[in-house]
Amino acid sequence: MSVAQPQQPTGSALPGTVGAGVSAVSRRSSRASRIADAVFYGLVWLCAACVVAIVGFILLQLIKGSDLALAKFGWKFFTGSDWDPVNGSFGAVPFIYGTLVSSLVALVIAIPLSLGVAIFITEMCPRGLRGILSYLTELLAAIPSVIYGLWAIFVLVPLIMRYFGPALEKTLGWTGLFRGPVQGFCMFTAGVVLSIMIIPIISSITREILTAVPHQQREAALALGATRWEMIRVGVLRNARAGISGAIILGLGRALGETMAVTMVIGNSPQIVKSLFAPAYTMASVIANEFSEATYDLYTSALIEIGLALFIVTIIVNILAQVLIWTVTRGTPRRASA
Repeated sequence: MSVAQPQQPTGSALPGTVGAGVSAVSRRSSRASRIADAVFYGLVWLCAACVVAIVGFILLQLIKGSDLALAKFGWKFFTGSDWDPVNGSFGAVPFIYGTLVSSLVALVIAIPLSLGVAIFITEMCPRGLRGILSYLTELLAAIPSVIYGLWAIFVLVPLIMRYFGPALEKTLGWTGLFRGPVQGFCMFTAGVVLSIMIIPIISSITREILTAVPHQQREAALALGATRWEMIRVGVLRNARAGISGAIILGLGRALGETMAVTMVIGNSPQIVKSLFAPAYTMASVIANEFSEATYDLYTSALIEIGLALFIVTIIVNILAQVLIWTVTRGTPRRASA
Protein backbone atom coordinates (compact mmCIF):
# COMPACT_ATOMS: atom_id res chain seq x y z
CA MET A 1 0.00 0.00 0.00
CA SER A 2 1.19 3.44 -0.74
CA VAL A 3 0.88 6.11 1.90
CA ALA A 4 -0.30 9.49 0.65
CA GLN A 5 2.16 12.32 1.37
CA PRO A 6 0.76 15.36 3.13
CA GLN A 7 0.33 18.30 0.81
CA GLN A 8 1.03 21.98 1.55
CA PRO A 9 -2.09 24.14 1.75
CA THR A 10 -2.80 25.94 -1.48
CA GLY A 11 -1.86 29.65 -1.51
CA SER A 12 0.40 29.50 1.56
CA ALA A 13 4.05 30.51 1.49
CA LEU A 14 6.94 28.86 3.17
CA PRO A 15 8.04 30.46 6.48
CA GLY A 16 11.36 31.49 5.00
CA THR A 17 9.62 33.14 2.06
CA VAL A 18 7.30 35.09 4.38
CA GLY A 19 10.21 36.35 6.50
CA ALA A 20 12.15 37.41 3.42
CA GLY A 21 9.15 39.33 2.05
CA VAL A 22 8.56 41.17 5.32
CA SER A 23 12.24 42.03 5.56
CA ALA A 24 12.25 43.42 2.01
CA VAL A 25 9.16 45.53 2.68
CA SER A 26 10.71 46.82 5.90
CA ARG A 27 13.92 47.75 4.10
CA ARG A 28 12.01 49.58 1.37
CA SER A 29 9.92 51.43 3.99
CA SER A 30 13.03 52.38 5.97
CA ARG A 31 14.76 53.57 2.81
CA ALA A 32 11.72 55.66 1.81
CA SER A 33 11.60 57.19 5.29
CA ARG A 34 15.27 58.11 5.15
CA ILE A 35 14.81 59.72 1.74
CA ALA A 36 11.75 61.67 2.96
CA ASP A 37 13.64 62.84 6.05
CA ALA A 38 16.60 63.94 3.95
CA VAL A 39 14.34 65.83 1.55
CA PHE A 40 12.48 67.53 4.41
CA TYR A 41 15.77 68.38 6.13
CA GLY A 42 17.11 69.91 2.91
CA LEU A 43 13.94 71.94 2.30
CA VAL A 44 13.97 73.35 5.82
CA TRP A 45 17.63 74.34 5.48
CA LEU A 46 16.86 75.90 2.09
CA CYS A 47 14.07 78.01 3.62
CA ALA A 48 16.38 79.23 6.38
CA ALA A 49 19.17 79.94 3.89
CA CYS A 50 16.75 81.93 1.71
CA VAL A 51 15.94 84.28 4.61
CA VAL A 52 19.64 84.84 5.31
CA ALA A 53 20.33 85.30 1.59
CA ILE A 54 17.56 87.89 1.22
CA VAL A 55 18.96 89.97 4.09
CA GLY A 56 22.48 89.62 2.66
CA PHE A 57 21.38 90.61 -0.85
CA ILE A 58 19.55 93.68 0.47
CA LEU A 59 22.63 94.75 2.42
CA LEU A 60 24.94 94.19 -0.57
CA GLN A 61 22.65 96.11 -2.91
CA LEU A 62 22.47 99.05 -0.49
CA ILE A 63 26.25 99.11 -0.16
CA LYS A 64 26.69 98.88 -3.93
CA GLY A 65 24.09 101.58 -4.60
CA SER A 66 25.63 104.03 -2.13
CA ASP A 67 29.25 103.65 -3.29
CA LEU A 68 29.32 107.06 -5.03
CA ALA A 69 28.18 108.95 -1.95
CA LEU A 70 30.48 106.90 0.28
CA ALA A 71 33.45 107.67 -1.95
CA LYS A 72 32.75 111.40 -2.21
CA PHE A 73 31.52 112.30 1.28
CA GLY A 74 32.71 109.46 3.53
CA TRP A 75 31.74 109.90 7.17
CA LYS A 76 31.08 113.60 6.56
CA PHE A 77 27.79 112.52 5.04
CA PHE A 78 26.55 111.71 8.56
CA THR A 79 27.85 114.93 10.09
CA GLY A 80 26.77 117.45 7.45
CA SER A 81 23.47 119.30 7.59
CA ASP A 82 23.37 120.78 4.08
CA TRP A 83 20.95 119.01 1.74
CA ASP A 84 21.18 120.76 -1.63
CA PRO A 85 20.52 118.46 -4.61
CA VAL A 86 20.93 121.35 -7.05
CA ASN A 87 24.57 121.90 -6.09
CA GLY A 88 25.31 118.26 -5.27
CA SER A 89 25.79 118.82 -1.53
CA PHE A 90 24.32 116.20 0.77
CA GLY A 91 24.26 115.77 4.54
CA ALA A 92 22.09 113.40 6.54
CA VAL A 93 21.99 115.16 9.93
CA PRO A 94 18.52 116.79 9.47
CA PHE A 95 17.01 113.42 8.62
CA ILE A 96 18.73 111.62 11.47
CA TYR A 97 17.55 114.35 13.83
CA GLY A 98 13.96 114.17 12.63
CA THR A 99 13.95 110.38 12.85
CA LEU A 100 15.32 110.29 16.39
CA VAL A 101 13.16 113.11 17.77
CA SER A 102 9.88 111.81 16.32
CA SER A 103 10.68 108.29 17.54
CA LEU A 104 11.53 109.52 21.04
CA VAL A 105 8.27 111.49 21.21
CA ALA A 106 6.44 108.33 20.18
CA LEU A 107 8.16 106.31 22.93
CA VAL A 108 7.39 108.91 25.61
CA ILE A 109 3.68 108.66 24.74
CA ALA A 110 3.47 104.95 23.93
CA ILE A 111 5.46 103.40 26.81
CA PRO A 112 3.08 104.28 29.69
CA LEU A 113 0.01 103.49 27.61
CA SER A 114 1.41 100.15 26.42
CA LEU A 115 2.55 99.08 29.89
CA GLY A 116 -0.79 100.08 31.38
CA VAL A 117 -2.70 98.04 28.80
CA ALA A 118 -0.44 95.00 29.23
CA ILE A 119 -0.61 95.09 33.05
CA PHE A 120 -4.38 95.50 33.04
CA ILE A 121 -4.92 92.59 30.62
CA THR A 122 -2.59 90.16 32.39
CA GLU A 123 -3.19 91.07 36.05
CA MET A 124 -6.51 92.87 36.54
CA CYS A 125 -8.79 92.33 33.55
CA PRO A 126 -11.81 90.00 33.96
CA ARG A 127 -11.28 86.74 32.06
CA GLY A 128 -14.24 87.33 29.75
CA LEU A 129 -12.96 90.74 28.69
CA ARG A 130 -9.29 89.74 28.36
CA GLY A 131 -9.54 88.22 24.89
CA ILE A 132 -11.56 91.14 23.52
CA LEU A 133 -9.09 93.76 24.75
CA SER A 134 -6.13 91.73 23.45
CA TYR A 135 -7.76 91.45 20.04
CA LEU A 136 -8.62 95.15 19.85
CA THR A 137 -5.09 96.13 20.87
CA GLU A 138 -3.49 93.89 18.27
CA LEU A 139 -5.99 95.14 15.67
CA LEU A 140 -4.17 98.48 15.72
CA ALA A 141 -1.18 96.74 14.14
CA ALA A 142 -3.29 95.55 11.21
CA ILE A 143 -4.38 99.04 10.14
CA PRO A 144 -2.36 100.24 7.11
CA SER A 145 -0.07 103.17 7.81
CA VAL A 146 -1.69 105.28 5.09
CA ILE A 147 -4.96 105.06 7.05
CA TYR A 148 -3.17 106.43 10.10
CA GLY A 149 -1.84 109.24 7.94
CA LEU A 150 -5.27 110.14 6.59
CA TRP A 151 -6.77 110.05 10.08
CA ALA A 152 -3.98 112.30 11.33
CA ILE A 153 -4.52 114.82 8.53
CA PHE A 154 -8.25 115.15 9.04
CA VAL A 155 -8.52 114.63 12.82
CA LEU A 156 -5.21 114.92 14.66
CA VAL A 157 -3.77 117.95 12.84
CA PRO A 158 -6.82 120.18 13.52
CA LEU A 159 -6.91 119.04 17.17
CA ILE A 160 -3.26 119.92 17.69
CA MET A 161 -3.58 123.29 15.96
CA ARG A 162 -6.70 124.35 17.90
CA TYR A 163 -6.46 122.70 21.30
CA PHE A 164 -3.43 120.62 22.25
CA GLY A 165 -0.80 122.85 20.65
CA PRO A 166 -1.83 126.10 22.35
CA ALA A 167 -2.26 124.29 25.68
CA LEU A 168 1.23 122.77 25.45
CA GLU A 169 2.73 126.09 24.44
CA LYS A 170 1.10 127.78 27.41
CA THR A 171 2.19 125.20 29.99
CA LEU A 172 5.48 123.85 28.62
CA GLY A 173 6.62 126.63 26.33
CA TRP A 174 9.37 127.55 28.80
CA THR A 175 11.19 124.31 27.88
CA GLY A 176 11.65 125.46 24.30
CA LEU A 177 10.17 122.21 23.00
CA PHE A 178 6.71 123.69 22.49
CA ARG A 179 7.52 127.22 21.41
CA GLY A 180 6.74 129.09 18.23
CA PRO A 181 3.80 128.99 15.84
CA VAL A 182 1.70 125.89 16.33
CA GLN A 183 1.79 123.97 13.07
CA GLY A 184 -0.26 120.86 12.59
CA PHE A 185 2.25 119.26 10.24
CA CYS A 186 5.20 118.92 12.58
CA MET A 187 7.38 116.52 14.55
CA PHE A 188 4.91 116.40 17.44
CA THR A 189 2.08 115.20 15.19
CA ALA A 190 4.36 112.58 13.68
CA GLY A 191 5.33 111.41 17.16
CA VAL A 192 1.71 111.06 18.23
CA VAL A 193 0.87 109.00 15.14
CA LEU A 194 3.91 106.81 15.67
CA SER A 195 2.98 106.26 19.31
CA ILE A 196 -0.40 104.87 18.29
CA MET A 197 1.26 102.60 15.72
CA ILE A 198 3.76 101.08 18.16
CA ILE A 199 1.37 100.56 21.07
CA PRO A 200 0.27 97.07 19.84
CA ILE A 201 3.90 95.97 19.45
CA ILE A 202 5.03 97.03 22.91
CA SER A 203 1.85 95.95 24.69
CA SER A 204 1.59 92.50 23.06
CA ILE A 205 5.23 91.61 23.72
CA THR A 206 5.02 93.00 27.27
CA ARG A 207 1.93 90.88 27.80
CA GLU A 208 3.85 87.76 26.80
CA ILE A 209 6.74 88.74 29.06
CA LEU A 210 4.45 89.27 32.06
CA THR A 211 2.76 85.94 31.39
CA ALA A 212 6.18 84.26 31.41
CA VAL A 213 6.88 85.43 34.96
CA PRO A 214 6.26 82.42 37.28
CA HIS A 215 3.11 82.59 39.38
CA GLN A 216 5.21 81.70 42.42
CA GLN A 217 6.59 85.25 42.31
CA ARG A 218 3.10 86.66 42.63
CA GLU A 219 2.06 84.23 45.36
CA ALA A 220 5.23 84.86 47.36
CA ALA A 221 4.72 88.63 47.28
CA LEU A 222 1.07 88.32 48.36
CA ALA A 223 2.01 85.86 51.09
CA LEU A 224 4.43 88.40 52.52
CA GLY A 225 1.62 90.92 52.85
CA ALA A 226 2.15 92.96 49.69
CA THR A 227 -0.76 94.81 48.16
CA ARG A 228 -1.83 94.03 44.62
CA TRP A 229 0.14 96.97 43.22
CA GLU A 230 3.20 96.09 45.27
CA MET A 231 2.95 92.51 44.02
CA ILE A 232 2.85 93.71 40.40
CA ARG A 233 5.66 96.19 40.92
CA VAL A 234 8.01 93.93 42.90
CA GLY A 235 7.03 90.39 41.92
CA VAL A 236 6.20 90.91 38.23
CA LEU A 237 7.62 94.08 36.72
CA ARG A 238 11.00 93.77 38.41
CA ASN A 239 11.46 90.24 37.05
CA ALA A 240 10.26 91.27 33.58
CA ARG A 241 12.20 94.51 33.18
CA ALA A 242 14.74 93.11 30.69
CA GLY A 243 11.99 91.73 28.45
CA ILE A 244 9.99 94.94 28.72
CA SER A 245 13.09 96.84 27.62
CA GLY A 246 13.30 94.54 24.62
CA ALA A 247 9.66 95.22 23.76
CA ILE A 248 10.29 98.96 23.95
CA ILE A 249 13.31 98.65 21.68
CA LEU A 250 11.27 96.65 19.16
CA GLY A 251 8.70 99.45 19.19
CA LEU A 252 11.53 101.90 18.62
CA GLY A 253 12.65 99.85 15.62
CA ARG A 254 9.15 100.11 14.13
CA ALA A 255 9.06 103.85 14.77
CA LEU A 256 12.46 104.41 13.14
CA GLY A 257 11.43 102.73 9.91
CA GLU A 258 7.86 103.96 9.56
CA THR A 259 7.38 105.85 6.29
CA MET A 260 3.97 106.68 4.91
CA ALA A 261 2.09 107.97 7.97
CA VAL A 262 5.08 110.07 9.06
CA THR A 263 5.62 111.45 5.56
CA MET A 264 2.01 112.66 5.46
CA VAL A 265 2.16 114.70 8.68
CA ILE A 266 5.75 115.64 9.57
CA GLY A 267 5.99 118.60 7.19
CA ASN A 268 8.98 117.32 5.15
CA SER A 269 11.43 120.14 5.75
CA PRO A 270 15.18 119.34 6.15
CA GLN A 271 15.88 121.57 9.13
CA ILE A 272 17.04 121.20 12.71
CA VAL A 273 14.77 123.09 15.11
CA LYS A 274 14.35 122.54 18.84
CA SER A 275 10.61 123.14 18.87
CA LEU A 276 8.44 120.08 18.25
CA PHE A 277 5.92 122.29 16.47
CA ALA A 278 8.37 122.80 13.59
CA PRO A 279 8.25 120.65 10.45
CA ALA A 280 11.02 118.15 9.92
CA TYR A 281 12.12 115.18 7.81
CA THR A 282 12.97 111.55 8.59
CA MET A 283 15.29 109.15 6.81
CA ALA A 284 12.43 107.03 5.55
CA SER A 285 10.43 110.07 4.44
CA VAL A 286 13.18 111.63 2.36
CA ILE A 287 13.70 108.36 0.50
CA ALA A 288 9.99 108.00 -0.20
CA ASN A 289 9.60 111.62 -1.32
CA GLU A 290 12.75 112.24 -3.36
CA PHE A 291 13.88 108.92 -4.81
CA SER A 292 11.69 109.26 -7.88
CA GLU A 293 12.97 112.83 -8.35
CA ALA A 294 16.68 111.93 -8.20
CA THR A 295 17.94 113.05 -11.61
CA TYR A 296 21.61 112.03 -11.37
CA ASP A 297 23.66 109.21 -9.90
CA LEU A 298 25.13 111.02 -6.90
CA TYR A 299 21.67 112.13 -5.77
CA THR A 300 20.39 108.56 -6.00
CA SER A 301 23.48 107.24 -4.23
CA ALA A 302 23.00 109.68 -1.33
CA LEU A 303 19.42 108.52 -0.85
CA ILE A 304 20.49 104.88 -0.93
CA GLU A 305 23.17 105.63 1.67
CA ILE A 306 20.46 107.00 3.96
CA GLY A 307 18.60 103.74 3.39
CA LEU A 308 21.75 101.80 4.26
CA ALA A 309 22.12 103.69 7.54
CA LEU A 310 18.46 103.11 8.39
CA PHE A 311 18.76 99.41 7.54
CA ILE A 312 21.81 98.90 9.77
CA VAL A 313 20.28 100.81 12.67
CA THR A 314 17.06 98.78 12.41
CA ILE A 315 18.93 95.47 12.36
CA ILE A 316 20.98 96.43 15.42
CA VAL A 317 17.90 97.60 17.31
CA ASN A 318 16.00 94.40 16.58
CA ILE A 319 18.90 92.14 17.56
CA LEU A 320 19.29 93.98 20.85
CA ALA A 321 15.58 93.70 21.53
CA GLN A 322 15.53 89.96 20.82
CA VAL A 323 18.47 89.40 23.17
CA LEU A 324 16.73 91.28 25.98
CA ILE A 325 13.49 89.37 25.47
CA TRP A 326 15.34 86.04 25.39
CA THR A 327 16.90 86.74 28.78
CA VAL A 328 13.40 86.65 30.31
CA THR A 329 11.55 84.03 28.24
CA ARG A 330 14.28 81.36 27.83
CA GLY A 331 13.18 78.01 29.16
CA THR A 332 9.69 79.27 29.93
CA PRO A 333 6.79 77.45 28.25
CA ARG A 334 4.51 79.67 26.23
CA ARG A 335 1.11 80.15 27.84
CA ALA A 336 -2.00 81.65 26.39
CA SER A 337 -2.57 85.16 27.58
CA ALA A 338 -6.34 84.91 27.35
